[in-house]
Amino acid sequence: MSDLNDIKRPAKHISQYLIRPVHMNHYGRLFGGELLRWIDELAGIVARRHANANITTAAIDNLQFKAPVYAGQMLVLVGHITYVGSTSMEVRVDTYTEDLDGIRRVINRAYIVMVAIDDNGKPIPVPDIIIETEEDAMEYEAAKKRRDMRKMRRAEGF
Repeated sequence: MSDLNDIKRPAKHISQYLIRPVHMNHYGRLFGGELLRWIDELAGIVARRHANANITTAAIDNLQFKAPVYAGQMLVLVGHITYVGSTSMEVRVDTYTEDLDGIRRVINRAYIVMVAIDDNGKPIPVPDIIIETEEDAMEYEAAKKRRDMRKMRRAEGF
C-alpha cells in the first residue's frame, strides 16, 4: 500500500471546443477521428497530472457515439481517473454538447488506459486514488471488471 503522500483525489478536468466547419466530415457532422484525438489528449492530461510523469496511451477500451455533433455547437469533454493499477490508470472521458442555456447533452463516453513512463519509455509506478463517494466506488469496481476483460482479450490475442 502507498503512503498518504502517494494517494491523490481523482480531480475532474475539462476541455471545451467550438465546433467549426474544419472539424466536419463529408456528412456535415463532427469527424469521429477529431473527437477521438481530443478524448485521447484530455485523457493524457488527466493521467499526466495524476502521475506527475510522462504517459502513453495503452488502450482505448470503450468508445460509444450516442449522438451527432454539428458545426456551431459547443463541445465539452470531462475526464477523470476511475482506476489506478501499479503503472497504469483508466481515464473516463464524457463528451457533451452544451446549449447556450448551459444544458448539456451526452454525446460520448470513453475509457482510455494510460501508462506512466520514465525517460526511457519504461513503465513507472503511479499514485493510488482516494475513493470518496459511492459513485467513485461503483466506478472503481466497474473499472476493475473492464481491466479483467482487457486482460482476457489480450490473452485471447485481441
